[in-house]
Amino acid sequence: MSVKYGSNELLNTILSGSNDKSVRLWDIRSGQQIQLFNGHKDRVNVVEYSPFSVKNIEVINGYSNVICSGSWDNTIRFWDIRSNKNELYVLNGDDKEDNGMRCFKFVSLKRK
Repeated sequence: MSVKYGSNELLNTILSGSNDKSVRLWDIRSGQQIQLFNGHKDRVNVVEYSPFSVKNIEVINGYSNVICSGSWDNTIRFWDIRSNKNELYVLNGDDKEDNGMRCFKFVSLKRK
């Protein structure tokens, strides 16, 4: 349903969201799946490499990369790529008002 190419240190990766409710991280060079993220209850319509970093005590003096996914289940989920754990955070939409997450984009705000 959705594919996104990596940049910076994730240059050789592709992120995908699928009808099978999964988010997958792929290595372009080998064609192999690097990680699988499960948690959505419906198909994943949108995936994005997040500009956010999360302090990660498991990586010495390092930070984790974060990816995001949006689904027909009315959630946006944030995942930590390096620790390969379950989602970091979930934003829940309103099931009565929303009709699934179809797209999103990160924008940079200028500081005053």
